[in-house]
Amino acid sequence: MTGFIRKQEIRMTVKLLKWHYERQKLNLPDSGYLDKQAAGIVDEAHRIAKERGKNVVEIVKDLIKNLKK
Repeated sequence: MTGFIRKQEIRMTVKLLKWHYERQKLNLPDSGYLDKQAAGIVDEAHRIAKERGKNVVEIVKDLIKNLKK
């Protein structure tokens, strides 16, 4: 699934990840790592949304909020 909406979800997730890293005063990983991490978060959010019927964007935000250092 590499459609337009998925690409937008990944772009939004990358932005949220960057914000999270900066807020935690952590070194920002390279863009390739961020893209892979964002894609994984989006995949997990979609899996959770299918199980629970929740909003994907809210799940993405929760997953990023719960990231460990």
